[in-house]
Order: sequence, then C-alpha cells, then structure tokens
Amino acid sequence: MPSTNETVTDVTVESVFVGTPVNLGTHGGERVVSSIGKRSVAASTVDVVHHNIVGDEQADLKFHGGRDKGVYIYPAEHYAAWQADGYDLNPGDVGENIAVRGLTEQEVHVGDQWQWGDVILEVTQPREPCYKLGMRVGTNTIIADMIETGRCGWYARIISPGSAPTHGALTLLRSNPDQVTIADLFAIICRNGRGFTTAEIRSVLNADDLAPSARGGVLKALKSAERRESR
Repeated sequence: MPSTNETVTDVTVESVFVGTPVNLGTHGGERVVSSIGKRSVAASTVDVVHHNIVGDEQADLKFHGGRDKGVYIYPAEHYAAWQADGYDLNPGDVGENIAVRGLTEQEVHVGDQWQWGDVILEVTQPREPCYKLGMRVGTNTIIADMIETGRCGWYARIISPGSAPTHGALTLLRSNPDQVTIADLFAIICRNGRGFTTAEIRSVLNADDLAPSARGGVLKALKSAERRESR
C-alpha cells in the first residue's frame, strides 16, 4: 500500500479551537445541534484532559468525541486550497481543535504519537465529512470535494493529559511507517475501497491502534472490494 517514510520536521500548532453545542439549523425538518462552529482560544495554553480539551464539548456523542476522537487536527495549508476552490474558509471553519502547519494526511500514520506541550496524542483515524459540515459551510458540495481531495484531517486519542500551548511545536515521538496513512485510510473508507486491492484493505485491519469506528468502515470497504473482485 502506498505510504511515506519521510522524516517529519518543523510541525507547528498555529491555533487551537474549542466549542460548545449550538443550534446549527434544520435538516430534514429536524433541528440540528452541533459544536462544529468553534472559536479560537486566546490564552497561551489550554488544559487537556483524558477525552478532550477543556472548554470543548460535543453534541452527538455517538459520532463525535470520546476516547478515539479526543482532538481533531487539521492542516492549515488546506485553507488556501479551499479558498482557491471557491470556499470562503479559514482555520477553525471545518470544526478542528488544532490547526497545524507542516504536516498532511500523506505523512501521518495510524498509531503515530505526538508530543504537544505536556500532552501525548496518538493518531486514530481520519475525519469523515457529514451533512453538518455542509450546513456549517453553506453548501453540501464540500462533502464530495473533501472526499475527492482528501483534505480530511485526523483524530487523535489523548494518551497523556496536561497543559499544551496554543502556538508552538508538535513533536513526533513515535512513527508507524508500516501502518496505513490517514490519506489511504480515508480513501478506503470514503471511496468504499475503490482503488485498493482486497489484500491492501485487509492489511489495514492489522493496525492495533485503529479506532473501532474506522475498523467498521474498513470492513465495509473490504466487503465491497471482494464483491467487485469476484465479478
């Protein structure tokens, strides 16, 4: 499976964002409450506990938050690309907790561990876009465009809580270059395994640090790939 073994250096945290549930509007006649609209933290540090950043909350705990989605990290470089594509987006607008520079989905592997101040983060899975992102942005076209471009960002579990800077270094502690990249995992899940062999998809399931929800998406993609290969 395609992967990168490049050494990642000079990764910086540019901003940190937190939010609480608010009314986002209506979808299918139902009121939608979400925390996707986050605000930049003005303080120089934030406190990070076992499942989230203090001050950050989730409205739908079935699909957001919890151990495997403690923080959502997003490459700040993507915003220039979104703007070039006609989206009026700035850091924080896709609902991330941490905007980083110097790191993209192609360089991040499931199980990678990062030091952020006193905090240790472990990469678990990509963010999968949903209708709430479309509501936040004002158009559902961003969902298909995120899937097409792979500008998804990734979630991390909090291995060690503590205090972390809102601006500063993000340091790689442990790399898992033999494991699936976030870019490939996102493509497998969101494109239903297209472009990957069944052997490549099965290999992803060997990742011990893969979040259960992502594992379910991989299994679904594997079944679809097996059906395609059997034709």
